[in-house]
Amino acid sequence: MTTLQRRTVKTAQNPWIAKIQKTLPDLIPPAIAIVILLILWQIFSFFPGVTLPGPIQVVQDTWILIWWPFYRKSDIDVGLFWQIFASLQRVAIGYFFAAVVGIALGILVGTNKMMSKALDPVFQLLRTVPPLAWVPIALAALQKNEPAALFVIFITAIWPILINTAVGVQQIPQDYNNVAKVLQLNKKKYFFKILIPSALPYIFTGLRIAIGLAWLAIIAAEIVMSGVAGIGFFIWDAYQTNNISEVILALIYIGIVGLLLDKFMAWLQTKILPE
Repeated sequence: MTTLQRRTVKTAQNPWIAKIQKTLPDLIPPAIAIVILLILWQIFSFFPGVTLPGPIQVVQDTWILIWWPFYRKSDIDVGLFWQIFASLQRVAIGYFFAAVVGIALGILVGTNKMMSKALDPVFQLLRTVPPLAWVPIALAALQKNEPAALFVIFITAIWPILINTAVGVQQIPQDYNNVAKVLQLNKKKYFFKILIPSALPYIFTGLRIAIGLAWLAIIAAEIVMSGVAGIGFFIWDAYQTNNISEVILALIYIGIVGLLLDKFMAWLQTKILPE
């Protein structure tokens, strides 16, 4: 290999090496924390009278579920991939409608002081209702598990989106409004040039909070609603059959998916928000 070729290879490798070197300091501390947590968990499982399985026992008991997540025997008896996929589908639908309605209502409330005074107490009251409390009302009104689950996601996720959007609109600097009046911007230009860009950071804050709440809501709803394929139903079914290791594995997957959803929203925010 000539000197020029060696330099070319070294140059091509540098970006990857630099990226790894930049990422490692952020990965090492959480990796150490996870290892310590697993060790403490394993030690705790050895104590007399403790029935909670340790990480080694969990892996041994759920080996098939870990390595064959795509199996499908029936609509309910499916691998963990399909369980999580079913839950994510419901979250996507409910979250989409919550985002559309929440942003629209938030802009309406934020731009109208009378609407804000009239509806803010109602919003503050309803947003404190836990997701599980909506389940019996949704089942009574909609009569079917699937639309009831979607409603629970919607009603749980809409409040942070709506409230943060309204606050973002209300926090538009007065100087921007004065400039709009001087330039005589019509409503369409004001909406796209001033209102949306100014409120966007608040909107994304609401969207990021809402995606976590939506994921929590569907897990709770699926645990209560029998016969609905999803990771929540899987947890309840495993608990009913006393498969605690399967419950723990599902909880780990739920945490990983929740983390990925949050990271995705954070990444999307960096791509859309102006620097």
